[in-house]
Amino acid sequence: MQDIFETPITYLKGVGPKKAEVLEKELGIKTFNDLLYYFPFRYIDKSKIYKVKEITTDSTYFQLKGKISNLKTVGEKRMRYITAVFSDDTGSIELVWFKGLRWIKNRFEPGKEYLVFGKPSVFKNHFNFVHPEVEDYTGEEEVVGQRLEGVYSSTERLKNSGLGTRGISKLTRRLLNQVADSIREILPDYILNAYKLIDRKTALLNIHFPENPKIIEQATRRLKFDELFFLQLQLITGKIYLKEKIKGHLFSKVGENLNTFYKKYLPFELTNAQKRVIKEIRTDMGSGKQMNRLLQGDVGSGKTVVALMSALIAIDNGFQACLMAPTEILATQHFNNIRQLLDGMNINIALLTGSTKQAERKIISENLLSGDLHLLVGTHALIEETVTFKNLGFVIIDEQHRFGVEQRARLWKKNINPPHVLVMTATPIPRTLAMTVYGNLDVSIIDELPPGRKPVKTLLFFESKRLRVIGFIRDQIKNGRQVYIVYPLIQESEKMDLKNLMDGFEYLQREFPLPEYRVSVLHGRMKTEDKEYEMKRFVEGKTQIMVSTTVIEVGVDVPNASVMVIENAERFGLSQLHQLRGRVGRGAEQSYCILMAGEKVSNEGRKRLETMVRTNDGFEIAEADLQLRGPGDIEGTRQSGMLDFKIANLARDNELIVQTRRLAEKILEKDPKLELPVNRLLNAELQKLRREKHQWARIS
Repeated sequence: MQDIFETPITYLKGVGPKKAEVLEKELGIKTFNDLLYYFPFRYIDKSKIYKVKEITTDSTYFQLKGKISNLKTVGEKRMRYITAVFSDDTGSIELVWFKGLRWIKNRFEPGKEYLVFGKPSVFKNHFNFVHPEVEDYTGEEEVVGQRLEGVYSSTERLKNSGLGTRGISKLTRRLLNQVADSIREILPDYILNAYKLIDRKTALLNIHFPENPKIIEQATRRLKFDELFFLQLQLITGKIYLKEKIKGHLFSKVGENLNTFYKKYLPFELTNAQKRVIKEIRTDMGSGKQMNRLLQGDVGSGKTVVALMSALIAIDNGFQACLMAPTEILATQHFNNIRQLLDGMNINIALLTGSTKQAERKIISENLLSGDLHLLVGTHALIEETVTFKNLGFVIIDEQHRFGVEQRARLWKKNINPPHVLVMTATPIPRTLAMTVYGNLDVSIIDELPPGRKPVKTLLFFESKRLRVIGFIRDQIKNGRQVYIVYPLIQESEKMDLKNLMDGFEYLQREFPLPEYRVSVLHGRMKTEDKEYEMKRFVEGKTQIMVSTTVIEVGVDVPNASVMVIENAERFGLSQLHQLRGRVGRGAEQSYCILMAGEKVSNEGRKRLETMVRTNDGFEIAEADLQLRGPGDIEGTRQSGMLDFKIANLARDNELIVQTRRLAEKILEKDPKLELPVNRLLNAELQKLRREKHQWARIS
């Protein structure tokens, strides 16, 4: 029997094919259920009708009743707008529209009464309403008491199809009248009672048409709980399934290569955190179950060595390993670092990127198939179908958020049994994000830096102090240090940004002239060989200043570079600023990160910059970033399909995320398959979500 909630939206009275198409295109609403779960983003109280003379700037919104006259089109072509006069028995106010002009033109009848709802603004000492909501006055509106109305996000195209907030509200009321009796409960009583949750039907009715302000809170909490709790159930049952059903290669021994490397070739003492993580990985790989582990560690915490030692365990057990990085620069650097660390050992390692020549590819392919090649480092080139391993047992994915789910999954298929997977990130992940986006992974954290590393000092300067910064750079170069100067390159205004970068480059060449100084430049539009040439000059110390875009954000390692200047720092996100700062402080000398900001910085921008000056702790920065920017902007999380929440918010619902995670763990510990009668409802909902493909993206 078909679920009534899966009925196509076109069958709802008042929708029809045209509106259905607009709803799907603009809001992704295809079914009754999609509309039911399209929630208002705020509520307004329309219980009171004001008079024009009562308008002040104190209250945000006003509802007025009166007539609309004197419609005029002002201006020409793109600069056109419409004005009208709204009047009641106490006075008049101007109404203004800049969009949807064709629709507005024929909308109002002279002498008819309308309800106008909007936020007053002041223009030339007079109040006006810009883009007010207007509806016909029927007399039913003046209801005694509370009249809370939900406001739904809409678009110009929706409004032009009669699907503004009023239109959506009307359809939702019609839908609820039709399906309210079919709304079933999905949580057992023991959860409802323990967490003091209202029933699902009451929650859905009141999230759209609340009876009072208090019930909005209760409805919101209930629906957030559902969303987060069933996400956790899916993630944890998925993790249990992977552990039980998918066999992993059994790496039973720690052999000669790892022992030799540890005793003779490891250039420094491992930190306790590194030792702990290697132990966790060894336990996973020796369990006979497939490993899916996330390795988090701040920039410079030594993740690569941990990954390499884990790869040596695979090689000692007769398997091959590979490391996939998001950019050619980073892949090449990993390759050079690992080759240096393994120099003198009998381990065959190769690099495969988009610019690897055909003849080299042929040799790599032959060596992979024969098993002579032990470790392959590369970019997306690793997932090409032509790349075939003899026996791939261990996969390392660096900065995994830059790869799509499908790309990562392709590495799985390089062996009959999937390889063990270690996902690495230098972008610390907030706790709430780790419990959701990465909830089906085991997590290891390297939370200490190698001894002898001095924390980078971060300083904030505004444009007026530029000469002081130039003087500081000169002193650092005099002491034999090198300097990065990074400019933002934001997609939308690439040409403008490129101009800023090149202007900056020319300015710096004047301030630091030849032959005493040499300045390099690096940006994404350069040819690969030119980028590599400039990078090589800087790495070898032939240039003292590297002017760059964020191309150098990930992985470039020059221990002698001790100053990072970030231009227009207010335009960067916190995590990106932290990543850039991590490019310095890699040697024994004191390093500096200088944030250059324009004189006018928004409050949010100022908070970001102050956070950077205050702390070097990547996890604290990640939490602050989540609070300031919200989860949708955290780099890479969008592509995993993980954050398309209808009502929950990762930045604000921290407590609820932790609660639902613990509850899901507790239930599944006792009843892993949800077979007990008391969990019948949970099982039914989980099966339904699986059928609907609500499978949160699996990392590996």
